[in-house]
Amino acid sequence: QVQLVESGGGLVQAGGSLRLSCTGSGLIFGINSMGWYRQAPGKQRELVATMTGDDSSDYADSVKGRFTISRGNAKNTRYLQMDSLKPEDTAVYYCHLRNSYGVTYWGKGTLVTVSS
Repeated sequence: QVQLVESGGGLVQAGGSLRLSCTGSGLIFGINSMGWYRQAPGKQRELVATMTGDDSSDYADSVKGRFTISRGNAKNTRYLQMDSLKPEDTAVYYCHLRNSYGVTYWGKGTLVTVSS
């Protein structure tokens, strides 16, 4: 069974930074993509940033230039460096992994709160 464990959420003032991490464990069978989604209160879950198995990355327009996704030494680890945070970035951030067979896994989420 695949598990995704996130860490790094918290409370920060606008303009500040946070770094999220996610590590996958279990029988992953290859990574097609791995990254982050977020869900704010009353809104749908949306893509934040994702990185494919060959390290190609994609970002939501709202975070381009402020957030950076990276891979750890292990292929099953992703980091999300979030700079210049805004109150509208407040959400629960979920780690997401899609394996080579198209099966999708989700972490339990970590709360990021940006105060104005």
